[in-house]
Amino acid sequence: MTDPRAQVVGEGYDAIGERFDEWRRQIVGDPRERWLEELTSRLFEGARVLELGCGSGLAETQLLAKRFRVTGVDVSATQIRRARVNLPEARFVHADFTSLELPSASFEAVASFYSFNHVPRELLPTIFERIHGWLRPAGFFLVSLGAEDLPEWTGDFLGAPMFFSGYPPERNRELLEEAGFERLLDEVVTFQEPEREATFHWVLAQR
Repeated sequence: MTDPRAQVVGEGYDAIGERFDEWRRQIVGDPRERWLEELTSRLFEGARVLELGCGSGLAETQLLAKRFRVTGVDVSATQIRRARVNLPEARFVHADFTSLELPSASFEAVASFYSFNHVPRELLPTIFERIHGWLRPAGFFLVSLGAEDLPEWTGDFLGAPMFFSGYPPERNRELLEEAGFERLLDEVVTFQEPEREATFHWVLAQR
């Protein structure tokens, strides 16, 4: 059965998909391209990359697909349908990635941009362990995590209900290390969203 909190996120992005893409274009100082380059510079051409929370298959998903074999996963059925149109050469899966089952050692990298702040934080230890297992030895995990002590919050986001949760950076680091990851790069970054400042904890880690 789908976690009701994941259902809130999926239905929320079903409702706001195109509006979210426009909102995202208004962000100032988003560091995702710099972090994406940190990941891609370490990968060989044709590497298998799993993107968790791929949305409509724009921006970083398209950049990844130019050089790598990309599988995108998203909890929003509408976003997955849009992604298949926007990027037909990639593979997309409609699923809640916190309950996803994948073969061991099947990817050279796993990446997630602004999706883990929608994951109930008590699930992070389990999903980090799963990601560690999905990666080949010395594989990479690039992730932006929440940066505040937020057990859970559901409220309006761009006109639809949305769920958020997260730990402060020190707890994120502990959980990644407990799952077996070595942190290569680690930075807390603040930038300007259209209506407020936002802070995320970025990590590039290696199995």
